[in-house]
Amino acid sequence: MNNIILDIRGQICPACLLISLKELNNNRESIKKGEASLVVLTDHRDATRTIPNAVTAMGYSVNVEKKDGYYEITIKKER
Repeated sequence: MNNIILDIRGQICPACLLISLKELNNNRESIKKGEASLVVLTDHRDATRTIPNAVTAMGYSVNVEKKDGYYEITIKKER
């Protein structure tokens, strides 16, 4: 599976959500087929709520991990 890395560290909401949704939309076919996942790197804590809430409502599976100084939000097809 390909990981599409989207590094938006330094951005704040709502830009974090909008940029993530645009990238998700651009790659939706490969993500829906399970060929790829979108990995969002952010240092904005609010994005760890807004992005998962939005993509879960769209039918995607999401995982949030706290890393050293940033968060990694992995979005993939629903299982």
